[in-house]
Amino acid sequence: MRINYNYIKLLALVVVITGLYAFSNQRSAKRSINGIAIDFVENQNLFITEGAVNKLLIQKFGSLENVPKEKLVLNTIEKAIEANKMVKSAQVYLTVNGKLASKIIQRTPIGRIEGDSKFYLDEDGKRMPLSTSYSARVPIITGRITEKGLADVYKILNYVNTDEFLKKNIIGLHIENEDEYQLRFRTEEFVVDLGDVERLEEKFSNFKAFYAKANKDKTLQNYDVVSLEFDNQVVCTKI
Repeated sequence: MRINYNYIKLLALVVVITGLYAFSNQRSAKRSINGIAIDFVENQNLFITEGAVNKLLIQKFGSLENVPKEKLVLNTIEKAIEANKMVKSAQVYLTVNGKLASKIIQRTPIGRIEGDSKFYLDEDGKRMPLSTSYSARVPIITGRITEKGLADVYKILNYVNTDEFLKKNIIGLHIENEDEYQLRFRTEEFVVDLGDVERLEEKFSNFKAFYAKANKDKTLQNYDVVSLEFDNQVVCTKI
């Protein structure tokens, strides 16, 4: 019987490679965490700090330093971070140099409610608590705060944030009643009666045309109320 040494060499090579791979995996699993790296993405304003995230992890899991990697359940750590009301999502992973890393996306507020309860309205239309670390510069919402009102405010602010002029100049929104909303501008004394949330594009287009002409004529300071409630027109009340 003739022995094929090529097959034996190939088999030996496979055994060696498999053994090295298993040995490498075993050693890697036994390695311990040698540090924690927190990275906030998409938003530089920290509503929750790196120190707060570290404290959260210690309270939930104890010190993760020197914990063997095989004992970590990354999905559980992600869920613990995402349970914080300032966090929108978190991705937790292990780096090649043995650090436990987390990329965190914070929630983004678009308005701040000032009433019996104080909170932010976030980019998804949900309530977001205020932060002790940072105060967002967003329009202030006042008046009769109801769920219907907040839903309408969310629709208004979403539209405002698509327009650079409106986003730059609108600093406040007052809920007079359901379907009766008023806007306040950064540098103008007049109040804008928006009415309901129907025909927002038409209303704001009419307002910007009025504003451009009145600004050119230097008459903006003459008005007390600017109403956008009526179809295809701007009605102004003079001081």
